[in-house]
Amino acid sequence: MNTGKPKLLDQMRNGMRIKHYSLKTEKSYIQWVRPYIYFHNKQHPDKMSALDVQKFLNYLAVEQ
Repeated sequence: MNTGKPKLLDQMRNGMRIKHYSLKTEKSYIQWVRPYIYFHNKQHPDKMSALDVQKFLNYLAVEQ
């Protein structure tokens, strides 16, 4: 039995369900968070900033 803190994506899902987000919205957010996490080499979200979001968006705009 896992008694630790839920993983990031599970925390996101739980938060969106508490706020009654639609299932399509939940899936869309999760779909975008995964590449964001991998782009930043799985760095912990507490250590990231708005600048990291900007870097990811720039990457998507230029490289993709």
